[in-house]
Amino acid sequence: MSTLQNKVAVITGGNSGIGYATAEEFIARGAKVVITGRNRTAVEAAAATLGSGTLGITANQASLTDAAQLTAQVKAAYGKVDVLFVNAGIGAFLPVEQVTEEQFDETMNINFKGAFFTVQKFLPLLNDGASIVLLSSVNAFTGMPGSSVYSASKAALNSLGRTLSRELASRNIRVNVVNPGPIVTPILAKAGMDDDSIAAFRKKFAERIPLNRPGQSAEVAKLVAFLASSDASFITGAEYNIDGGLTIHELVG
Repeated sequence: MSTLQNKVAVITGGNSGIGYATAEEFIARGAKVVITGRNRTAVEAAAATLGSGTLGITANQASLTDAAQLTAQVKAAYGKVDVLFVNAGIGAFLPVEQVTEEQFDETMNINFKGAFFTVQKFLPLLNDGASIVLLSSVNAFTGMPGSSVYSASKAALNSLGRTLSRELASRNIRVNVVNPGPIVTPILAKAGMDDDSIAAFRKKFAERIPLNRPGQSAEVAKLVAFLASSDASFITGAEYNIDGGLTIHELVG
């Protein structure tokens, strides 16, 4: 389990959900972990709970100023980085006609623009042979009603991953994308859905998933950890669906 021994890993949005679970997995595999998030109290609490010297830094992925400050703090603490997991993201689920410009900009600024410039700012700190993993979603290509802006932001991430894998190959930096399906995380609650609506949403999707259940954050974390490690040394430019068979089931009807 020590496949990330002494590697420095940065996880954006690492104070909850998939990011937090991945931080736990990275630590279990021997990594030195930095987590970020927008809420200082939540980030500090998560870092303290994770232990093992986890460094918690408050940073809003939508802010280029925060991205610059984040890289400066990571450089001061560790110098170089071996793994960058761009995980932070938000979801707003509304019909096209109800989406406001403010909602559009917020989603795109965090999910795509922020992700893009986070990678850009970290490039000088990445060791040759480092790994970048981008967290996308099966929504990038499934066309779920009510997810137009969210889906577009994730599709942009998938495209970015393919391009980066070619641009960074000369430095032996691997870039891969993970596309989760329905996973139990706080994203629906943060999008404003109440408990009953979330339960109904998950039940509806569970009925469409061949494995008949939503996934857990820890299951996604294990995939991310594999892609970040030397065990995946010949994998780059790839996209991995982790969705209990949902996507292929939808495609074949």
